[in-house]
Amino acid sequence: MPQPQISVIKKMWIFLYILCVYTLCSADQYRQRAEKLMKETPLIDGHNDLPWQLLLRYHNQLSKVDLNTLNGTHTNIPKLKAGLVGGQFWAAFTPCSTQYKDAVRQTLEQIDVIHRMCQMYPQTFQYVSSSKEINTAFQNGKVASLIGVEGGHSIDSSMATLRLFYQLGVRYMTLTHSCNTPWVDNWLVDTGADPPESNGLSEYGKKIILEMNRLGMIIDLAHTSVKTMNDALQISKAPVIYSHSSAYALCKHKRNVPDEILRKVSEKKGIVMVNFYNEYVTCKATANLSDVADHFDYIKKIAGFQTVGFGGDYDGVSSVPAGLDDVSFYPDLVAELLRRKWTDKEVKAALGENFIRVFQQVEQVKSNLAGNDEPIPYEQVQNQCRTGYGYQNNNGTPLVLLPTLITLAYLAHHLLV
Repeated sequence: MPQPQISVIKKMWIFLYILCVYTLCSADQYRQRAEKLMKETPLIDGHNDLPWQLLLRYHNQLSKVDLNTLNGTHTNIPKLKAGLVGGQFWAAFTPCSTQYKDAVRQTLEQIDVIHRMCQMYPQTFQYVSSSKEINTAFQNGKVASLIGVEGGHSIDSSMATLRLFYQLGVRYMTLTHSCNTPWVDNWLVDTGADPPESNGLSEYGKKIILEMNRLGMIIDLAHTSVKTMNDALQISKAPVIYSHSSAYALCKHKRNVPDEILRKVSEKKGIVMVNFYNEYVTCKATANLSDVADHFDYIKKIAGFQTVGFGGDYDGVSSVPAGLDDVSFYPDLVAELLRRKWTDKEVKAALGENFIRVFQQVEQVKSNLAGNDEPIPYEQVQNQCRTGYGYQNNNGTPLVLLPTLITLAYLAHHLLV
């Protein structure tokens, strides 16, 4: 009688063995397919805060760090290569605490460190400033390195500063960070933590949008209030991006994008680049790779595969999902999308084709618009750290007299006395 029992057990073990082999082979198949696609189409990530880490850890002294051996960060050169990263927007970020103080200087220093990073490691990074150059860098086996300014406070309400940032290579600006500027409201307005000041975009903020269109600078709506999102989507002549945001329906955090906005972004032919921060993925302290893939699936379902991209936010967040521990894990996420029946066409679109299309359309719009050199009204920016040179009173007299005139007035007063 024992003999049949042994036969059943053997069959069970054989079945489990075959199942395990099949599962492992399938996993390898998806991973191999992911790597193949990533070698054909550049994975372009919308947001990485390595420059911020270089400031915090080394005060931007690149002579004191080797990016080949850098530890304690989500990003270094070996991890980028293992992750098959083809293009990266490096964030030139300075906190909201610098607003009305030294935000412009701090941002310039972050732009500078990105340029120097590319110059110091030319075998790995290639600075690019156009959609065409992304493909050239990728064909050269380099990480196409682009610059994005994270936060409108960095321009100090100055279109001249915006234009100069563009000349220095900045190709997107996040309209806000986690603070209002004199011309735009941030996401905290929707939580009630910040009061609305511009009701989305002020009249000057709307002119900033059009000036960005004219320059060919991409509008990034991550960190903005929903009213700001709607205003920008209505006004912009070019597609917009969310460089590092996720789907609000899956995690009801105000940094994420609600369904009605996802649809408008799709209509505008823009993209939402999925953020990996646990609090934006699951609204909890923990998350995993599958949870992130859920956001890709959801945005694809609501807005179409042409509207999704990658925006990891590595080195700018305190926690990332299990299975996406650093930038080297990108192929695993791509493999998961393939396992979920994403087609090669859909994966390639999400990897980089969607972003390149947006960038090309932004570049096409830029030559068709007139410029704007109007300053923001002085009463909207007046504070103890700002002078009023160039502004005039209602009667047309200068708000601030030239030093020579002040000196002459002083001398005349004393001579008459």
